Amino acid sequence: MDRLWPRGMSKERAHLDEWLRDVAQSADLRHWHHHDQERFAEFRDRYIGEPEDADHRPAVQHLRDLAAHDKVTLLTATKDLGHSEAAVLAQWLGAAGTASR
Repeated sequence: MDRLWPRGMSKERAHLDEWLRDVAQSADLRHWHHHDQERFAEFRDRYIGEPEDADHRPAVQHLRDLAAHDKVTLLTATKDLGHSEAAVLAQWLGAAGTASR
């Protein structure tokens, strides 16, 4: 779920089905936020808007399709899960899933 692969973890050892890095926050947003908790509310608002961006749209639609038909597990290397893109994406997926049902 992160745009950058975590150091020290091989993709083979992770046993992932897919890495949808285009669902992750943009590089510009990642640099701006830089895990600053004081910016989290604005980060959340900006990140929620990114899935509508043309660069993210195909990966986001693929993730929505996966979540509509099966259980999806979001993995992240962040140390502060509550203030992370994973938390925002999980909430967004839950809301999108509820709205489409």
